[in-house]
Amino acid sequence: MRLWFFCLVTAITLNAAQARTAQAQATQAQATQAKALAERGKYLVEGIAGCGNCHTPKGPNGPLPGMELAGNSVVEDGPAFRAVAANITPDKATGIGGWTDAQIARAIREGIRPDGTLIGPPMPIGLYRGMADADVNAIVAYLRTVPSVSNKSEKSAYHIPLPPNYGPPVGQIAAPPSIDRVAYGGYLASAIGHCVECHSPLLPGGRRDFSKIGAGGQAFNGPWGTSVAANITSSKARGLGDWSDADIERAIRQGISRDGHALQPPMGFAYYASISKPDMTALIAYLRTLPPS
Repeated sequence: MRLWFFCLVTAITLNAAQARTAQAQATQAQATQAKALAERGKYLVEGIAGCGNCHTPKGPNGPLPGMELAGNSVVEDGPAFRAVAANITPDKATGIGGWTDAQIARAIREGIRPDGTLIGPPMPIGLYRGMADADVNAIVAYLRTVPSVSNKSEKSAYHIPLPPNYGPPVGQIAAPPSIDRVAYGGYLASAIGHCVECHSPLLPGGRRDFSKIGAGGQAFNGPWGTSVAANITSSKARGLGDWSDADIERAIRQGISRDGHALQPPMGFAYYASISKPDMTALIAYLRTLPPS
C-alpha cells in the first residue's frame, strides 16, 4: 500500500514538473516568435518600407530627434489636397495606442481607420493591399515597440472626392517565395516599398498610369526644390537599361546616380541603405523586367 502511494505521488510530481517545463518552453517559444516578428517589422519599417520618410517630422537637418513616427508632417500640399502624416506611435491620445492590432493592419492594407473614415493619398493603399499577412503583422508588432510620443497631427484636407473604399476586405495573403527573385522583388517594389508608386506617371485626376509602370516623371516639391521621379524601367535611353547592378544599388542605398551626381529627396536613401543584400538582389532583378518606357 505504501509503495503504491509512493509511486502515485512520484507520478503526480513528475507530471506536474513536466507540465511546468512544457509551459515554460511554450512561453519561451512565444517570446522568441514575438521578438522575431518585431525584428522583421523593424527591418521593414526602418528599411525598404521607409515609413519614417513620411511619418517622422523633419527639420533643416533631417529627422527631428525623439520624434520617430510621431507624424504631423506635411507630406504633400497642392490644389488637390493637403496631406499630413499621422502619428503612428503607441500614444493613446494622439497616436495609435488605442487601436487593436487588427485595426492597425486594416488601416495599412485597406485604408480604413477604426472610426470608419478613409485614409487618403498619398498613402499607397492600393499597393499595400498586396502586403502579406506575415509582413503586416510584423509591422504592427514593431509599431507597438517604438517610443510613445504625444504629438497631435493636423487633419488632412482633400479637395477631391475620395473613393468609398479601396476594394473589398483583404483576405489572406502570402508573399512570393524569396527563391523566385523576380516575383519577390516585385512584391518588395510594390506592396512593401511602393517604388512603383512614386516612379509611375500620373493620369489626369491623380490616378497612377501603371500601363507605364516605372516610367517616372512626377515632380516633387520640397525644401530641396523640385525633383522629378526617375525612369526606372529597362529602357537604355531613358531608364536603367545600361546601368550595372552596382550602379542601381548605389543609387538606391546612397542616392548617387550613375554619373556621380547626388539624387534628391523624397527618395528615402537613409532607409534603403539597410536593405539586405538578398532583398536588394531581388529588387534589382525585378527592375530589370520592367518594359522600356
